Amino acid sequence: MEPDYWYLLLIPLFFALGWIAARVDIHHVMRESRELPRSYFQGLNFLLNEQPDKAIDAFLEVARHDTQTMELNFALGGLFRRRGETERAIRMHQSLIEREDLGKEIHLQALLELGQDYLKAGLLDRAEKIFAKLKASSLKEEAEKQLLEIYQMEKAWEKAIQIAGESADPCSDKVIAQFYCEMAERELARSSFALANEHLEKARGVHRQCVRASILAGEIAVRQNAPDTAIAFWQEIERQNPAYLSLIAHRLFEVCRQQSRQDEALSLLRAWLENYPSLDLLDCVYQLEQVASGNEAAYQLVRTELKRNPTLLGLEKLIDARLHFMIDPERRDDLELSRVILQGHTQRLARYHCEQCGFRARQFYWRCPACGGWETYPPRRVAESDVSL
Repeated sequence: MEPDYWYLLLIPLFFALGWIAARVDIHHVMRESRELPRSYFQGLNFLLNEQPDKAIDAFLEVARHDTQTMELNFALGGLFRRRGETERAIRMHQSLIEREDLGKEIHLQALLELGQDYLKAGLLDRAEKIFAKLKASSLKEEAEKQLLEIYQMEKAWEKAIQIAGESADPCSDKVIAQFYCEMAERELARSSFALANEHLEKARGVHRQCVRASILAGEIAVRQNAPDTAIAFWQEIERQNPAYLSLIAHRLFEVCRQQSRQDEALSLLRAWLENYPSLDLLDCVYQLEQVASGNEAAYQLVRTELKRNPTLLGLEKLIDARLHFMIDPERRDDLELSRVILQGHTQRLARYHCEQCGFRARQFYWRCPACGGWETYPPRRVAESDVSL
């Protein structure tokens, strides 16, 4: 059977078609480049020469004269907002909104950008009006997110609860419980214990594992002269999340001491330290052990804990306890110098840190002051994991 050679004729044909397509594409690109205004290329040149301010001015010129550069307008407005030039960002987005040739989705996007400008500028009432209007649009999710941020800034917790309740975020229950706790703290400061307890009941109803609600409920019970109820609330934390026990260890002991139950409290704290070791619990129990049972008992406690859970803070406490038994002045001075050097490191490193943004702080926060995340601070200091021996 003779081979068919006719298909070989297709090769030059495909080559010719590819060449024609490339030529057409090149002509199209060249035509579009000639249509771009001169200011556009000037802006690119300024960027390449690391002159961002002149580049922005050139791109603004393009945006003013070319009605088809929506993306450029939004990019420049966002750039102004990030640079803190909120007035320029507001003017740019307002001018976009006033244009009659915008499509519906672009108009909504311009409104969203303007709302973010107002929020950045601190004009919360104007931003709230815009985001409230956008709730009925295709940008509902983003608008609700921004409204939630505004209500938290204004401490309008009732409104924040309403918005968070409409969210599909599975973490919203935890956040809503925190809002109720904020309301409870507000009433606690006013000594309105009944209202505070109502808010805490709602917090526990939304999120049964809300440790903060148990801590606050215990504090209210103390204010109402019900120490047994307070202790019961704080002991409930062991079931909810034992990592938070260190936050109430000192307070629990103080309440028990006022009831002449310090031995019972110290025994409970020792059990917590054994079952849920942490730097803060060790520090608390060590101090209480020194007062209650003397230096020898405190030394044995730290020595045992250091063998089981070696940390720099534990070593510092061990040296501190050992100093009480050191008689030789020269050796005592050497040991004291070691303790001071070690203490400088532990104080610098033993901080709480936000798991969401990494922000570090000496004190514990329920809400990160940097990123605004709720319960993103584990109640364990960084040194417990970063600076172990």
